[in-house]
Amino acid sequence: MDMAEDVPAARPAATVVVFRRSMDGGPPEILLLERSGAMAFAGGATVFPGGAVDAADRVLAATTPGAELLDPDDAAARVAAVREALEESGLVVGVKGAVTAPRAIAARQRLLAGEGLGTILADEGWAIDFDSLVPFARWWPRHREIRVFDTRFYLADVGTGALDLVVDATENRHLFWASAQEALRLADAGRIKVIFPTRRNLERLALWPDFASARTHALATEIRIISPWQEMREGVPWLVIPADAGYPVDGEPLGNAMRG
Repeated sequence: MDMAEDVPAARPAATVVVFRRSMDGGPPEILLLERSGAMAFAGGATVFPGGAVDAADRVLAATTPGAELLDPDDAAARVAAVREALEESGLVVGVKGAVTAPRAIAARQRLLAGEGLGTILADEGWAIDFDSLVPFARWWPRHREIRVFDTRFYLADVGTGALDLVVDATENRHLFWASAQEALRLADAGRIKVIFPTRRNLERLALWPDFASARTHALATEIRIISPWQEMREGVPWLVIPADAGYPVDGEPLGNAMRG
């Protein structure tokens, strides 16, 4: 297995898969962003919004009603998912309260200017809605790379709500909506690059015709920590994940896998 006992400590992180209804009645679309090629982690790759959990996320989670029903690390990761979605795209997800596009844009500007998410939520009359962020997966690579993240994935749905997007040019260079199936086609055609965890999750998301089905599947599937490893298959090294963790594809040849 491609694991090690002396791996660097993993940094907690959160990723949010944001759904919206397709305008033409087709499969639901997912928010994707292309990371700047200058980024140390997954530079140039197309990913879901997300980032590291910080100390302020933990403080806000601990003081938000409903957090007492969750594991503290899970609650903090859900707060981080809300913050990262707003920071990276201008979308407000995972909150209770009336949201409009102008208010979301103003909230993002305040966040980028250094104001805390808790202050912004209070001023807007919003509150974290933990239940609207559905746990979907948890990936924790065990390798000797410098950047190792223990990432929790959540699902969120904006329906047909306020969808004005603003790219965070410091980390990302392009935001777009695409169905999971279309994103995989773009990757296969070489038009976007997706790292190994993103591809596996897109394949899993492509199984479901709408957010409700994906949510039902997620709630019925045990969250297991996914730590990919290497094994030989017919003389070829593969990067693989457990075959019974809810994913339709459990790996690919190591030479084809983009690892960040």
